[in-house]
Amino acid sequence: MKIDFLGVGEACDPLHTNTSLLVQSTIGGRQRVMLLDCGFNAAHRFFRVCSDQDMLDALWISHFHGDHFFGVPLLLLTFREMNRTKPLEIIGQPGVREKVYDVMDLAYPNFREKLQFQVEFREIEPGSQITVSGFSVKAAENEHSIRSFSVRIKDGESRLFYSGDGRPTKATLELASECDLIVHEAFRVSGKTSGHGTIAGSIEFARKAGVANLALVHIERHDREERQQEIREMLLKTEGLNAFLPESGDAVEITNYELRIRN
Repeated sequence: MKIDFLGVGEACDPLHTNTSLLVQSTIGGRQRVMLLDCGFNAAHRFFRVCSDQDMLDALWISHFHGDHFFGVPLLLLTFREMNRTKPLEIIGQPGVREKVYDVMDLAYPNFREKLQFQVEFREIEPGSQITVSGFSVKAAENEHSIRSFSVRIKDGESRLFYSGDGRPTKATLELASECDLIVHEAFRVSGKTSGHGTIAGSIEFARKAGVANLALVHIERHDREERQQEIREMLLKTEGLNAFLPESGDAVEITNYELRIRN
């Protein structure tokens, strides 16, 4: 399994693309690709690394804040201009179809009727597990200002946990347990932040989950810029845990249960 960090930023970060991950794996002898979240500017980053209109199989939407799904209209519009014909699956919580249609109609009225490829919506509830383009997908609910889901993606061999936005819960901890990699939002360095995780809390979360690798994303822009030294020192002290701060454009590969970082 390969994970490209298309973006690692929070909503208002002018230097980093909104948090978005591109997951690629070979399943049953076929290349499978899933995009996790697509915010305001994530679609532009996606098309910088992908020139094949049929490469993407599925899109996961963790919740309905703009920095996680307002890029969907541009994603679909560009696919249309590229003459995509392959169906695209969009997965999310109940109501995902209506939310995506609303934002498409606001962005480009009458546009969705002109799509020449099918968009198939899949709803998922916490605790349930579905198969999407060969990936096993299971969700759990975070503590956030609106309903927000974490997700575990399995390709038969490798397991990725992506938090979306929100503070960890008992259910997300159970979902993350024994994954190969946790990608967790850490809006603040430490302390208690309503509806969001922290770097310190994410480190504790990964240890409790028994996971060896932790990528920290969605860090508040001022904390990321002004507390760099403090963050580096925290990461250096995570003995037994490979905790790191990816940049947009970084990638990791999970092979034989080991993680390799590619810059």
